Amino acid sequence: MDLENTIQERASVSAEPKKVFVRTYGCQMNVYDSQRMSDALAAEGYVASDTAEDADLVLLNTCHIRAKAAEKVYSELGRLRKLKDERAAAGKEMLIGVAGCVAQAEGGEIIRRAGAVDLVIGPQTYHRLPDAIRRVRGGEKVVETDYAVEDKFDHLPAAKPSVVRGRGVTAFLTVQEGCDKFCTFCVVPYTRGSETSRPVAQIAAEAENLARAGVRELTLLGQNVNAWHGEGPDGSEWGLGRLLFRLAEIPGIERLRYTTSHPRDMDDELIAAHRDLDRLMPYLHLPVQAGSDRILKAMNRRHTVDDYRRLVDRIRSARPDIAMSGDFIVGFPGETEADFAETLKIVRDIGYAQAFSFKYSPRPGTPGAELDDQVPEPVKDRRLQELQALLTSQQKAFAAGLVGSGMAVLLEKEGRHEGQLVGRSPWLQPVIVEDAAGRIGDIIRVRVTHANANSLSAEAA
Repeated sequence: MDLENTIQERASVSAEPKKVFVRTYGCQMNVYDSQRMSDALAAEGYVASDTAEDADLVLLNTCHIRAKAAEKVYSELGRLRKLKDERAAAGKEMLIGVAGCVAQAEGGEIIRRAGAVDLVIGPQTYHRLPDAIRRVRGGEKVVETDYAVEDKFDHLPAAKPSVVRGRGVTAFLTVQEGCDKFCTFCVVPYTRGSETSRPVAQIAAEAENLARAGVRELTLLGQNVNAWHGEGPDGSEWGLGRLLFRLAEIPGIERLRYTTSHPRDMDDELIAAHRDLDRLMPYLHLPVQAGSDRILKAMNRRHTVDDYRRLVDRIRSARPDIAMSGDFIVGFPGETEADFAETLKIVRDIGYAQAFSFKYSPRPGTPGAELDDQVPEPVKDRRLQELQALLTSQQKAFAAGLVGSGMAVLLEKEGRHEGQLVGRSPWLQPVIVEDAAGRIGDIIRVRVTHANANSLSAEAA
């Protein structure tokens, strides 16, 4: 009997599923890619782990936009090496993989610099992940960064509705990947490749799968999402505006968003969608990066400040309640105090509900890194603090202006404190209400009672 129990116990242990822990750095597209990698591994029998400590496989999905982000990855790899050694001493396996844009940019250098890494896989080759892991288990150190001829989305399995349901009532959906703009500060064209658009049928099928799992709000993703031009059901080429109308027809999908946009790709059809499509939220992330034409030219942005101003005027004319969000870089090579003053001016003139601002960070392999007249770090620091103070004041003013108003809020999750739920406003702010106001997944009417530092408080209307 004891022997039989021992055999059953060993069989139970051997039947335990492998655990995977994915740590995501950077943009929303990396969040989406992490989910798709998890889905691909789930089809191979892996289950998600909340920590690296008990995972059989750890994947770092990395960002290469700024130098500090890449160095964070190597710091984390040093910590994981110690954890891997501890698990090996206990007779347990741990595999470490690096994915994402750092993987694509540095390839085999990662394994040379961090010997504990078993696998390096770029963002275009995630459909090869299960096979790459099998090769690692066969004793190889695997580097998969060659661009696949096939579309990676064709090869990644759709997530099971039960898995999606556990992720909540909002979801990301990548429709476009890569960039052809070649801004001189940016590594994306080198790590994500050229602009590629998914066909309508593929996007709609994924959106319908998400809707069946209870998703009520979709955010369409792309490095230049409004550059999306995909094949329609009739073989013709569609633009993003038309795609948004198609997705709005899907039962259960009540809200639509998209990010990140490029000013050069904002066409009439997309502006009309903001005017005519109620399910398209009145919030637009439209980076300008700088307020000086001289710096915009050096950045190879291929638009002027006046182009941007006139575009914002057209968008606001079509949708008067729209809120603008943006990206700004300070300290680009050659930026003078006069150039920086122009950036502050466009921020004051446009008025942003939210924005992201960064110091210029030279990225190896980009033209900006080779430019003369690099701006000293103390100057960058000062300018960033001044810009962020202005942007923060605008964000607070926008939130304060909503106090006393009514709005529709999608309830997303439980709050930090008992008896609270957190929802999302049309303008992407967290909204805190009492849990008696509704259930997660409901869209309710509320009246805003208070503007907090990073959220709104409201009561059911």
